[in-house]
Amino acid sequence: MNMKSILMGAVTGLSFALSAAVAQADVVKIGVLAPLSGKASADGHEVANGAQLAVDELNAAGGVAGHTFELVVGDVGESSADAVATAAERLLSDRQMGAIFAGYASGSNFEIELMAEQDMIYFLSANSAQTEGIISPNPDDFGTIWSLTPSYNGYNTEIVPVIESLSASGALDLPNKKVAIVASDNPYSKGIAEGMAESFKSAGWEITENDLLPFGEINDWRAFLAKVRQNPPAVLINTDYVSSNAATFVSQFLEDPTDSLVFIQYAPSVPEFLDLTKEKSTGVIYNLLGGVLNTPKNPRAAEVLAKYKAAYNTESGTYGIALYEQVMIYAEALGKVGDPSKRKEIGAAMGQTDKQTAMGRIRFDPKTHLSIQDNDHVPIQFYQIWDGDRYLFYPEKYATGKFAEPGWMK
Repeated sequence: MNMKSILMGAVTGLSFALSAAVAQADVVKIGVLAPLSGKASADGHEVANGAQLAVDELNAAGGVAGHTFELVVGDVGESSADAVATAAERLLSDRQMGAIFAGYASGSNFEIELMAEQDMIYFLSANSAQTEGIISPNPDDFGTIWSLTPSYNGYNTEIVPVIESLSASGALDLPNKKVAIVASDNPYSKGIAEGMAESFKSAGWEITENDLLPFGEINDWRAFLAKVRQNPPAVLINTDYVSSNAATFVSQFLEDPTDSLVFIQYAPSVPEFLDLTKEKSTGVIYNLLGGVLNTPKNPRAAEVLAKYKAAYNTESGTYGIALYEQVMIYAEALGKVGDPSKRKEIGAAMGQTDKQTAMGRIRFDPKTHLSIQDNDHVPIQFYQIWDGDRYLFYPEKYATGKFAEPGWMK
């Protein structure tokens, strides 16, 4: 019996009782799936904090449609199928559960189908390629499932024109057209690495290395970096998203740096990365889809970031702010429908969202249930770290600083 069958057996027959209980409740449970333990715990605690911040704010305002909220968090640990299924089962079995949220839970997003079969609101952010793959064949079957994050296609394609435009402008002196790539063996990291490799090859670049390491804690990148140093590339890419792994990568690269621009996927956006690397990460670039668009042209971002800092006395990365916005979008839809047990109607109302958020203007593609990605909605953002600060340098319309060539490049 597969994991889906086991989990469905545990929750079959509950849906009518759940609906009746939620409709009569004064308190609506808000579930969260998050990696509170394990290598991605920094993300997990941000997820829980962001959702709690929204719940506290809604309750302080008197609730929505006569209901207040209570947060319940399911720890998915290392995001194994068993851990995600167990956490999802516990949330789905709660008679007062009105909606479930996540940044990411499993790598494959298999839990989407479980949520949809129970007509449970499930609003997540990451792994949008997996979300699209599940939903796009039959979007009408997933009316309660939405993603704050847009398509990851931009991760695959946009890095090449951005780097080539920096070279053309004279801001970056590329010694060659070679790129070395390393990924960890999970759908997010591996998928983005494969997409980037294809884009570079199509643009006439040589792929000198394209390695895949086991997913998990990585304390030693030296074997890969030794190969890189034998044939130094102009661009060095690491798509492992774990901040501690990325910090170790930077430190070991700088033991004997090559004349290479260093790009790391996602991890530099996590506050822990800067805590671990300090001044060593100056010059590193990264990008975000669905990241916080903290520029003067989007004051909503500064507003929510300030709320998070005031509540927790620490900076938020992407997921703390994303979960705050996700809960708020659900709350607006609930306000329109009125009854938290009418989850299909709430899901439909969520699908009609048109709202400026900390990530940009959120509207959803009805074919994929992902948010729309372009410079007028959720743009892809390229950042560079310099002296402990992050500067957005692309797209230019939102830029907070200019790209500068890293000091280790000759």
